[in-house]
Amino acid sequence: MSPLSRRAARQAPPPPASAASDWDAPELPPVARFAHGSRVPGWDDAVDLTKDPAVVPDLATTPVPTGLRETVEAAMARYPDPRSASIPALHAAQHEYGWCSPEAIEQVAAVMHVTPAYLTSVATFYDMLVTQPKGANDVFVCTNISCSLRGADELFRAMNVAAEDDDEITVRSFECLGACDIAPMASVNGEYVGPLEPADAERIVADLRAGKPVLEAKQLRNRPTADPGTAAS
Repeated sequence: MSPLSRRAARQAPPPPASAASDWDAPELPPVARFAHGSRVPGWDDAVDLTKDPAVVPDLATTPVPTGLRETVEAAMARYPDPRSASIPALHAAQHEYGWCSPEAIEQVAAVMHVTPAYLTSVATFYDMLVTQPKGANDVFVCTNISCSLRGADELFRAMNVAAEDDDEITVRSFECLGACDIAPMASVNGEYVGPLEPADAERIVADLRAGKPVLEAKQLRNRPTADPGTAAS
């Protein structure tokens, strides 16, 4: 395009309103949020200022399962600053007890020589660490923008309905799982599945109850790859 043509294009008047697309965007249901504005609970929990100052638990008097202690110590040995092991240590505690209970946090704190408050601040920041009792199965439904635009809110509601009578299935929304190419999607016990439809919720619950792999045909690991030498893992 010549300079004259570009100048003419810049000076051209905007198209009339009648030239706009006649397509009407569908009316979407409102996004469910907590009073503090997030889809994730806990962000407005107040700090208990009446508690005594935190102290580091004494490992000599704090009973810690041998396997948990060994796992935490191994994680600490991988980092120059042992506190960098907080996330894998808490993950190990959650695997041991099913959640990051006060007892579990105190045990990890004793091994790491930090206060329970320090570990609690980490556990309450990351969505995949939980400080309340939960079921054995985790279903995280991504509700961030890419998934939301493709029906994640309806999927999240359907997932909650399908699992509402099962205490062993914990359903939560998640701000982003980093798999926009299979939106809307979910992480089921760490297995990425998608694209999903609300009707898939019942199948996910049925597979979990039966102890079967969840939606094998929609698992991310089973999608074709451009690299034929890449094995599913």
